[in-house]
Amino acid sequence: MRQIIALAIAAAVMFGAETAVAADKIAGIWKLQSWVVEDVETKETKVVFGEQPNGFLILTSEGRLMGLITAQGRKAPQNEAERDGAYRSLLAYSGRYRVEGEKFVTKVDVAWNEAWVGTEQARDYKIDGNKLVVTSPPAPNPAFGGKPARGIFTFAREGG
Repeated sequence: MRQIIALAIAAAVMFGAETAVAADKIAGIWKLQSWVVEDVETKETKVVFGEQPNGFLILTSEGRLMGLITAQGRKAPQNEAERDGAYRSLLAYSGRYRVEGEKFVTKVDVAWNEAWVGTEQARDYKIDGNKLVVTSPPAPNPAFGGKPARGIFTFAREGG
């Protein structure tokens, strides 16, 4: 019985250490380089916010995520219709995140889309040098007539 307990403790310590290393590796300020939406079935891609959208993803070592993405070429809205357009050319949310293998999961506490508040948003990620590629899970997307698509976001580490 003691051996089982010792193994369980060792596994928990090792898993915790792996999670801490992954969180340290992903922590930082990441500047958006590109964002495409990919049709899950056909692999066709579209740029919804332009070829050079603006944005940052900030992941602190304490476990806080803040992300903001805006479309290329946005202008200050001058009327109600333009304000509606500005809302549709923005993504933003924040919350506590945790790393689970090659995925980070954010418990959203504030978002541009109130439907996300209180939800968990999971994203796959890969780090290659100073590049971070984040992939969202498939979901119905208006860019593809409501067919399932995923977002593929490429970031570069700020200052690196």
